[in-house]
Parts: sequence; C-alpha cells; structure tokens
Amino acid sequence: MIRVAAIAAALSMIVTGCSSKAENGSDGGSGDVATDVGVEGDTITLGVLTDLTGVFASIGKDMTNGNSLYWKTAKVCDKYTVKLDVQDTQYVPQQGVQLYSSMKSDVLAMQQTIGSPINAALAKDFVADKIVNFPSALGEVLTDIPGTAVLGPTYDVEMSNGLDYLFRQKMLKEGDTVGHIYFEGEYGETGLEGTRHVAKAKKLQVVEAQIKPTDQDMSAQVSQFKARGVDAIALTVAPPQLASVAAASQAQGLDVPIVSSAPVFAPGLLAGPTAPWLKSHLYVAAQTSTFEAHPDLYEQYTKAYPKEKSASAGVIFGYGMGEVMKQVLDAACEKGDLTRQGVLDAFNGLKKIDTGGLLVPIDGFTLGRSPSLYSFIYRPADVPGGATIVQDAFQGQFAEALAGS
Repeated sequence: MIRVAAIAAALSMIVTGCSSKAENGSDGGSGDVATDVGVEGDTITLGVLTDLTGVFASIGKDMTNGNSLYWKTAKVCDKYTVKLDVQDTQYVPQQGVQLYSSMKSDVLAMQQTIGSPINAALAKDFVADKIVNFPSALGEVLTDIPGTAVLGPTYDVEMSNGLDYLFRQKMLKEGDTVGHIYFEGEYGETGLEGTRHVAKAKKLQVVEAQIKPTDQDMSAQVSQFKARGVDAIALTVAPPQLASVAAASQAQGLDVPIVSSAPVFAPGLLAGPTAPWLKSHLYVAAQTSTFEAHPDLYEQYTKAYPKEKSASAGVIFGYGMGEVMKQVLDAACEKGDLTRQGVLDAFNGLKKIDTGGLLVPIDGFTLGRSPSLYSFIYRPADVPGGATIVQDAFQGQFAEALAGS
C-alpha cells in the first residue's frame, strides 16, 4: 500500500532520542517522578477523540464507556488517578484536528482516537508532540506513526483471517467470486488489500464496490454482486451499511456468507428486521473477545451503565485499551519519568502484551508491521454483547505475508 503523505512527513520529524525503553531500575531516586504535560498532583489526564454522533457512534460510545469503566478503579503506580478528556469528532477528520489542538496542552497521552482518517490527519502533530496514542482503528498506515499503538491486526490481516475462516469451513473454495464493499480511505482500502491478497493466492475473482460513509442504501451493490454470482460478501464499512446489505441480500435471494471487519457489527442490529439474516450469514473477524468469555466484565459494565440497552465488543476493546495504557504508564512511572518522553520510551519497550484474553495477542509496536497476526471470529447471537465466538484467536494462513516488515 502507498503510504499517505501525512505519514511520510511525520516520519521525517522523528526525534532520534525517542528510542527504546531504558534498562530495569528506577531513575526516581527518592521516589520523585518527573512530569511535564497532563499530570497535576496525583491526577493524569488522557485525551479521548471519539465518535458519539457520527457513523460509528454506537461503537464509539461503547469504547469510551469501556475506557471510563477501566479507569474508575485502576490507578497508575497505585498512586495516580486517571481522568479522561472526552471529545466528539463526529468521525470528521477536520473536527478531530481542531479538538486535538484544543486539548493537547492538557493531556499526557491519547487513550483513544477513533478512525484511521483522523489518526492519519493528526500524524504530524502526534510525532511533533511526542505523544503516545491509542487509535480505535486498525489501519495499516497507522503502524507508520511513532508512538501509535494499533491494538490488534491491521485491517488487511483481519480481513484475510476472516476469509481464511470461510475457506476452513468450506464456505469458499479456489476460483470463487467475492464481492467487497468498502469505504473510501484508509479503513476500507486496507481491508480491501486483504481481500486482494487472498484472491491472488486462491485465484478468487473480486467484485469491488467503493462507497462513502454517508452512503446508506446498498441495494445497487448487492444487485451487482448477484449478477456476478458472488459466493461471499466482504465488508469494511459501518453498521448502517451492514443492515442494508443484509436487507438487500434477503430481498434479492443472495444467500451467501458475509464476512466483515470488527467495526461493521453492532449488537443493536439484532433489534432490527435483519436480525435473523445476520445470525445465519454474518462472520466477524475481530481483535476483541466477547462478553461470553468475560461475564464478570459484563456484570461490571451493566452495573456501571444500567441505562445502556446493549453493549458491544467495543466495551471490551475500550477496557482492554485501558489495560495496555496502564502497562505503558506503570512502566514509565517505575522509571521515575511520566513526561511525554518518558511515556514514549516506556511504550517503545513494551513487548508481548497480555490483556488476559480481552484482546488478541500483541507482539509489540514495530514501525510498519501489524502488531498482531491473530483474530477472533464471532457471530451475532442472542447473548450478552450480541456475539458468540466460533473461533478463538488464531493466525490465518495469509496473515504473515500481509504483516509488513
């Protein structure tokens, strides 16, 4: 994939002093911890640029609630309370840039920044500010940003794992045809790259359909797929488009499996008219586990947010993001350095990240490489969180070739 110009510019600004984690030991001496931005007394402020009212509002809200739930009880170095500065970008890159500009002088790091387009737009700022950032996105281009923690496989690896699962289950075979609907931009195009890679390896025919996030009616795309005789549908879009694909497929009698990236499914869809079709046709490749595997977290969440009618895997992802951030901040604190540079150094030293099964295994953060090769596969179901795992975290046969160098 050709990297966007913003990332190339960001890489040219890397400060050579931002290197690996220091050796074990404390630089704190008497116990004092060095700080600069985003730490006041015993309080650390982290930024959250999420989507609460745009196309990814449902998952954005769940991830942010997961972030908040984690930091309700967790403390950094058993001392520092974490406060979140939450802002709504509406999934608009320019809005995200403006909001970051208004908060950056008050936050130590970014607990969540939603969307590959917004993260790409902020790449130069993140590098210049030496800020550790956790994107709630898995775009390949994001692995080129120093200090950016993609928490799972990039979208191309994720989609290849989803298609690999269909091959394993004999729902696809060599020479078949796959229709792929994808958003223009980094998110959708990275997912499409995964489909193209699998197609080349397995001699698949791919019918590509690019759309904008504002496009809602997928009837024309499904009609095209039916005319081309597709054997499966791949999606890197959002929940509204998934609902439309399901409705159109059912209406037109296109009875084929649907495989999607994680952001495509929201449990609220199971309250709609396409629920039966989704339960029998949809397979989701995801970086997160489900509430079935973490019932204690589901109970904790429902007690903290009793008015929320549904909770997606986004809650688990948000909670897992908090756990990884705590590991970074604890490591920096133990070195006596909670400055942005100290946090960046701690981040660069983080390896083999374990979140207790909340997220897939993560090797660490090497520039230009997918941090993980693993995906869960889950399906919609009438269970807490709306999804059940049918394949535990696994590495598909195409993942390593897509992972980068």
